[in-house]
Amino acid sequence: MTPCTALIVAAGRGSRFGGPLPKQYALLDGEPVLRRTITALKAAPGIDRILVVISLGDDAHYTAATAGLGLSEPVLGGVSRQQSVLNGLEALAGAAPDLVAIHDAARPFVRPHDIEACLDAASVDGIDGAVLGIPLADTLKRVGEGQMISETVPRRDLWRAQTPQVFRFAPLLAAHRAAASLGADEATALTDDAAVAERAGLKLVMVAGSGDNRKITTTADLISDHMETRSALGFDVHGFAPGNAVMLGGVAIPHTHALAGHSDADVVLHALTDAVLGTIGAGDIGKHFPPSDPQWRGASSDRFLRHAIDLVSARGGRIVHLDVTIVCEAPKVGPHRDAMVNSIAAIAGIAAGRVSVKATTTEGLGFTGRREGIAAQAIATVELPGS
Repeated sequence: MTPCTALIVAAGRGSRFGGPLPKQYALLDGEPVLRRTITALKAAPGIDRILVVISLGDDAHYTAATAGLGLSEPVLGGVSRQQSVLNGLEALAGAAPDLVAIHDAARPFVRPHDIEACLDAASVDGIDGAVLGIPLADTLKRVGEGQMISETVPRRDLWRAQTPQVFRFAPLLAAHRAAASLGADEATALTDDAAVAERAGLKLVMVAGSGDNRKITTTADLISDHMETRSALGFDVHGFAPGNAVMLGGVAIPHTHALAGHSDADVVLHALTDAVLGTIGAGDIGKHFPPSDPQWRGASSDRFLRHAIDLVSARGGRIVHLDVTIVCEAPKVGPHRDAMVNSIAAIAGIAAGRVSVKATTTEGLGFTGRREGIAAQAIATVELPGS
């Protein structure tokens, strides 16, 4: 997959929102909207960098919302959305990426697999960009003076555009530079980056997204639909084999042995995968990634956990918390705990504060006490739309 930089537009003021803060910094289920948006993008395969465009005077809000996410300094936006995007593109021009994904800060519900689908579509030869959207389902009416209906507008081939919108970087930058010289009336008509690209004659395709990828417009949008909370357990064991490191939580930890398994034998990620699958009654890891299938030989286990989380997302759910306890005599987990927390959080697309990694021993008892292997027990807590 072609690497892509995500440019998050967070410079708007949201006049219809009406809250004490701009909507991108308002809290959604206890987290700033912008942070939720960033973690959603970080969970998408192919996004290798994130840059945020903010408004003048929002530095403190931005710093609080992005603490611990490891982002670079934000870019200052302009007086219009088009100018804000152009400022962000110019900031990337020195080390230009092949692809750039433009995303609204106020769309925190985007699904990682939808982002991935847009990246794939934009990478096709002869295509300049891909736009996430959904086909119109409602009947459209044109209304005239006095709110009188004048006609029904055929909805065939009409779509509602969403973000992200993914483009080849160089053509989009050129299109935005050209649009910067437009008069006010023409510029007003360019309501998204696809419109800027269309004006420049770029070839764009539409990618089917999800209705869940809604944009927060008013304070009412911050109120979650009825959700139910589910929890499930996961447990896994792997014995030691010859080697010099073990994979735990996506982190390679030096050791006198490796762990034996068909994949990379990451006992932590396997237990977490089973826990997440359990919350939606989707079986266990072996059902989705059979050990008898040679394609999973030596596979990185982050793929397994991400798959399970994508299944939860596909049902309109989200991960609330992941907790894992590692049982072993060695290696020592403590020095690697923070790295494991950050690794799991990145794989799951959630804040590190929603991940817990603990360790214990069996006081010399059992197979772990005899240093024959490592066990892990995990619990996943998710929210899903109520039935």
